[in-house]
Amino acid sequence: MTGTHLRNHLHSVARWLSHKGFDVERLRFGLRTAFASCLALAVAWAIGLEHPQWSAMTVWAASQPVRSLLVEKSLYRVVGTLVGTGAGLLLLLMTGDSLLWLVIGLSLWVGLCAGAGNALHSMISYATLLSGYSASMVVLLGTASSLNTLALGADRLLTVLVGVIMALLVGLLLTPRASRSDLEERGRRSTARVLHLLADRLGRPSSRTVQAPNELLVDIAVLEAQLEPSAAGSRRARHSARSQRAILAALTAALLWVRRREHGPRLTAVGDAVAEAALAMDSAAPLPAVAAHLARARQLSTGDAALAEVLGRLADALAERQRFRDTGRTDRELARRQVIRHRDWVHARQAMLRTTGVLLVIGLTWVATGWTAGAYVMLGTSVMVTLFSTFENPAWIMRHILAWQAVGALSALAVRWWLWPWAGAEWQLVAMLLPFIVVTVIPFSHRRTLNGSMDYVMILLLLSQPVMPLTGTPGHSLAVALAVVAGPLLALIAFRLVFPTNARRRQRHLESMMLHELEGMALRGTAGRAEIWQARLYHRVMRLVHWAYLLGEPSHRVIDASLTALELSETLQALQQYRQEKASPGTERRLEASLRRVGRLRQAPLEAAAALERLARTLACRQQVALAQRARHSARLLRDSPGFFQRLV
Repeated sequence: MTGTHLRNHLHSVARWLSHKGFDVERLRFGLRTAFASCLALAVAWAIGLEHPQWSAMTVWAASQPVRSLLVEKSLYRVVGTLVGTGAGLLLLLMTGDSLLWLVIGLSLWVGLCAGAGNALHSMISYATLLSGYSASMVVLLGTASSLNTLALGADRLLTVLVGVIMALLVGLLLTPRASRSDLEERGRRSTARVLHLLADRLGRPSSRTVQAPNELLVDIAVLEAQLEPSAAGSRRARHSARSQRAILAALTAALLWVRRREHGPRLTAVGDAVAEAALAMDSAAPLPAVAAHLARARQLSTGDAALAEVLGRLADALAERQRFRDTGRTDRELARRQVIRHRDWVHARQAMLRTTGVLLVIGLTWVATGWTAGAYVMLGTSVMVTLFSTFENPAWIMRHILAWQAVGALSALAVRWWLWPWAGAEWQLVAMLLPFIVVTVIPFSHRRTLNGSMDYVMILLLLSQPVMPLTGTPGHSLAVALAVVAGPLLALIAFRLVFPTNARRRQRHLESMMLHELEGMALRGTAGRAEIWQARLYHRVMRLVHWAYLLGEPSHRVIDASLTALELSETLQALQQYRQEKASPGTERRLEASLRRVGRLRQAPLEAAAALERLARTLACRQQVALAQRARHSARLLRDSPGFFQRLV
């Protein structure tokens, strides 16, 4: 068969598989991972590790479809395992024979890791979560193992290293490199579209059809959410994502300005300069040329400070992107001023409390009853409530995981009591396990069964230790299997009943945090907070719009809410500055009273609006016309959307 015929045959097979519901790329990835997992199991057994199946599990946990993610996730898996193993060993040494204190200490440690992992970003979050449940594996399996503490910790660390090495070896040989050109090209097109829209609003009609601001914001929000995977693998990749995120934040600022200025005077000269920048971006001109057009537009927009700031922000972001292209690095301080990423502290605190509380209940029940399989219940639950707490809808995915873990547990029982009794040597135990690993590829790559399917092989391996002589009884194996599968069941209950979370609730948390900061501005002033607030706001807007997109909701509600927050923050900044610099004693007292009302924004938005309205009349009497207009406009925004504030109480 010639090379051309072979390629045509492979394409035909790929089309047939796709027609049958398989994701062909995921199928390739699954085959690579299954091969690496089998190799890791064989190598770990060959060098005499006590739990060689842990190496095979590590491969499934560390493997990624592209090289950059594979390298970085493998590195952070080693780091997380080191920290977690150290914490587990320390707990075992400190608590001695006291199971009660062991349960308390482990629950607190895993809860702390869950909370920190939900507050952090990227692979640092993954390593932090892994530190939690790696400690669980050392501590809880140590209570049911004949190995001493140090031997168990060493075995855990070595099995992870073998798994990571095998995943890297196979992955680097067979995994394609990630292409970042697509993200960059999409970013260029989005920038050009925003500039065309901006020029159109400034009085320079575009020859092309301009998109609505809301549609462009959705495109930008989706693009920003996809930057995180592209930032993995190297320092250069992280700097690239940082510079791209700064551009997207600047585009968000520009679109919010367009939404605020639906009608206004034509600024033809500014529009001409922006239109030239848009045409330059269309033709993929060098970024310094685009930035120069925007800098000229900024100089021409002397009568509109907000527009000048928007244009300057975008020009700076494009210049910083060019600096990255030239040097491979970005200015960290400048990037921080351009965008500060949102951290969901509310969700992080809830994840910490949920994880700690659930593990304490399970652990104390284990202590009270003395059930021998209690360690496995606590282990399975600790992994589930920790690792999946970062998902946008963990309860939904947990249903699929529960089903697949049940299949994996049944498969492990079948292997142990139907197949392995026929084996005469340990290598035969390993060989009999390999087909059950490979078969994972089928549900893993089919669109109807892929959700949670990897947990089938993880539980199969967790419950299948290929060591001779075979020990135990069917009753004990069944009890352990039920205990492990109880983990996702208890996690499902926890995710539904204890601080239930999904994309909509996380959206509400973010909005509530925004309003909490506005109340802080009103009560405690804006010194040192205004620039931070604004830089963080643009990333929050992108997150809010992305969640609305995932939920299938129209984006206008969250965009209107963001505009209200932005307007109110600028009003509060101006009022605080006036109070500090120019206000007379009588006006200052009125200002403080009004700001105290705004400080109860979520509880009484209409009272805050009335207070701002009264303050506007006072400021008008003091000849502060511009400030009075700003306060009156903010009051009108509050009156128009009181339900938004009251829903977040």
